[in-house]
This record gives sequence, C-alpha cells and structure tokens, in this order.
Amino acid sequence: MAKTLDEARKKLDDEYGQVRRHLQKIHDALDKVEKAGPEDDLHGLLNDLEKTVKETRDGGVIGSGANGHRRALKEYLELKEGR
Repeated sequence: MAKTLDEARKKLDDEYGQVRRHLQKIHDALDKVEKAGPEDDLHGLLNDLEKTVKETRDGGVIGSGANGHRRALKEYLELKEGR
C-alpha cells in the first residue's frame, strides 16, 4: 500500500498504462473478427476475443489487469480524500 499521495498516483498511472497497452490486443482480436469471411472460424475468433478481453480485465499470469487499476484508483482516492 502506498504511503503518500504521490506514490499512490504513480501506482495508479502504472496500472492505467498497463491496461491501455493491453487494449491494443483487444483491438487486434476484434479486427480479426471484423475481417473474417464466411469460411473463417468465427467461433474461434470470438473465443480469442473473449479471452483477450478477460485477460485485460482480470489479468493474466503476470499482472492484475483492470482489477489492479481498480485497486490503485481506490487507494489513490482514499489518500486524496484523507481517509
């Protein structure tokens, strides 16, 4: 847990950056679905998209995804409000 508002803000910015970087993976997976034709495996492509979104939201093997951002935001706001 961060001890100062500056530390909490740095953690919040780091978590935000991680999520933003993973958004490109979502865009790439969605592009594959959008470009798919009648002979492509839509089920498989949608499954890949779903896995990518879940990993971005919940985190993967390394990292905590948007959940980490939620925790960092909560901590930052509590320090900012003096709680």
